Amino acid sequence: MSEKSKILIIGGTGYIGKFIVAASAKSGHPTFALVRESTVSDPSKSEIIGSFKSSGVNLVYGDLNDHESLVKAIKQVDVVISTVGRLQFSDQVKIVAAIKEAGNVKRFFPSEFGNDVDRVHAVGPAKIAFGIKAQIRRAIEAEGIPYTYVCSNLFAGFFLPRLSQSDATAAFFVSKLSQPGATGPPRDKVIIPGDGNPKAVFNKEEDIGTYTIKAVDDPRTLNKNLYIRPPKNTYSYNEIISLWEKKIGKTLEKIYVPEEQVLKDIQEASFPLNAIFSIDHSVFIKGDQTNFEVEKSFGVEATELYPDVKFTTVDELLNHLV
Repeated sequence: MSEKSKILIIGGTGYIGKFIVAASAKSGHPTFALVRESTVSDPSKSEIIGSFKSSGVNLVYGDLNDHESLVKAIKQVDVVISTVGRLQFSDQVKIVAAIKEAGNVKRFFPSEFGNDVDRVHAVGPAKIAFGIKAQIRRAIEAEGIPYTYVCSNLFAGFFLPRLSQSDATAAFFVSKLSQPGATGPPRDKVIIPGDGNPKAVFNKEEDIGTYTIKAVDDPRTLNKNLYIRPPKNTYSYNEIISLWEKKIGKTLEKIYVPEEQVLKDIQEASFPLNAIFSIDHSVFIKGDQTNFEVEKSFGVEATELYPDVKFTTVDELLNHLV
């Protein structure tokens, strides 16, 4: 059996990054996390840094703005995975430049982990963010760097407890916790963007980590989009609400918001709600996660490639929220 690739994760202390780091370490890949020295000494990051150390992750000091440190870190590994957040999407050109100079990287996974940004009909902040991700794709391809783009769709751990209800979403961003008193999806009334019929895909963050790491040494995912689209996790908004109603034994009042109003809300809201509303518009009104077929020329589907992975279903996730 060939030796497992050494993996460097950039942005590993962030929301999705910590799941990628954990999956890499658990799978036995020599795992490296690029961290700033200030991050290691930050009390708010002590728990996650401690978990990295206890699972055998190698901490590598560096910074996106320090080219030499970036090249030095990259030269130690075979694969680079970026999980940087929205404010650093455009800075990934610096990773591309460092990978090109290092000359040893077998695969680069840029920070994607959402919609396929080449197949969206987005507006507002989502359009801007998706556009930057698409620019990074083109930069990678122009330099001839081997890649995999992970299109993991919605983070179930973020979305399902809130079902995109604006009050709970705002509270999450402000406090990093669910809205005070909100222990799960709504139990009285629910606001649904559009007619609630386009289907979306909901994946548990740990499963996204698992599938991402599975793809690292897989030639079938080389220079492809990896779509995480389990049929059991593909639901319309109406279907999710119906499933939730059955679990709590109660019918919710449903308030449908027409597209025109959603577009107006995007224009009038401030961050982070305008970003959430614009993602909702792309996903739940335009159906951008499921309105195209995955063709072999550009993509592969994770659950088909890795049928051995036991992923968590939406049904199981909602059981925990009852």
